[in-house]
Amino acid sequence: MGNATKDMLKEFHGDRKGIRGFTLIELLVSLVIGLVVLYGLYDLFTFQQKTYSVQERVVEMQQSARAAMDMMETELCMAGYNPANLSSTGITSASANSITFKQDLDGNGNVTGTNENITYSYDSGSMRITRNAGSGAVSLAENVEALNFSYYDANGATTATPANIKKIKIAMRSRTSRQDPAYGTNNGYRTFMLSCFVIPRNLDY
Repeated sequence: MGNATKDMLKEFHGDRKGIRGFTLIELLVSLVIGLVVLYGLYDLFTFQQKTYSVQERVVEMQQSARAAMDMMETELCMAGYNPANLSSTGITSASANSITFKQDLDGNGNVTGTNENITYSYDSGSMRITRNAGSGAVSLAENVEALNFSYYDANGATTATPANIKKIKIAMRSRTSRQDPAYGTNNGYRTFMLSCFVIPRNLDY
């Protein structure tokens, strides 16, 4: 083998005397940096998961409250519907947490049909709004902290007499199904307030 070939091989392989591996300290430093980066990524992922979970519960709470409010508003608008001129239609019972009303929806001259005798009420023990259309109370909304009905006569004054009611205010406060440890108010439960006025179109009495 000529000198030229030996020089080429030496240049190709390099001078092995100048080659060294990583020291233990360098490996430990690299490991620590890697762990810090992984912890940061894990912390970010956990934070995003918690934020998403909270937002999901808030959206669920708002949708449930709006659905319950829409149903109560829609049906109360029809309270007293009376094409057969029955004397038994209209609001028959009204309190701060419950209301019962009748409507002759099918126009057959009685109020014994489906959805013709309805009671909405609030159970503070179970934190539920229930709807009873004659076959037993059914849960309409859960995780409700408060439900309040206010009643007004034709002059806008408050009244407790069902026959004088011309306008109804519904106010409800819902809360999330689970606590958020990062939320310092209301024992960690986020809340949602919703209210509306209903003017039943058929309460002529």
